[in-house]
Amino acid sequence: MTDTSTTSDPTVLDLWFDPMCPWAWMTSRWALEVERVRPVTVRFHVMSLSVLNEGRELSPRYREIMDAGWGGPRVCLAVEREHGQQGLRDFYTAVGTRIHPGGQPNDVTTYEAALADIGLPVELAQAALTDAGDDAVRASHHEGMDPVGQDVGTPVIRVNGMSLFGPVISPAPKGEAAGELWDGFVKVLAYPGFFELKRTRTVDPIFD
Repeated sequence: MTDTSTTSDPTVLDLWFDPMCPWAWMTSRWALEVERVRPVTVRFHVMSLSVLNEGRELSPRYREIMDAGWGGPRVCLAVEREHGQQGLRDFYTAVGTRIHPGGQPNDVTTYEAALADIGLPVELAQAALTDAGDDAVRASHHEGMDPVGQDVGTPVIRVNGMSLFGPVISPAPKGEAAGELWDGFVKVLAYPGFFELKRTRTVDPIFD
């Protein structure tokens, strides 16, 4: 394992997520593992698949999901506003655990349970039911998504001012394997002329 003790400041890994996206969840678990084995600090930010898909031709079922998808980002930003980056990190872990490995619905009841899990006021979940904070949702979304364009979704990672969609991974590597993936990812990310690597996804998210 790489020694994470250093006198220099850690590298900041900014990650944009929508809490309902299982692939962003997988990447976020990898990012937190990277934080454990490399001199890296993860900062979480909100994007919204509902914002991303506004005005697009979608199937009726996917449009229904997108119309219902505003709640999670709204609550995430309400948590961050009241309880800072640590509150957002803790809430994302709690709500993501319930939604993804837990299979619970992406709704107010789940947000309330996740808030209770981490000792925050369950009343924050009511932010899901109002559009009062949607300007903040859009601003956070565009901060993350505009540098990578509209042809991708979540997750988006930014390091040293350079942004990329991904990595899309399953399962999330642990220990030194997570660090090695990070080492390669940041080298690719640093080259401004790099745009795409891809292969057909053959597995669903593996929550382990």
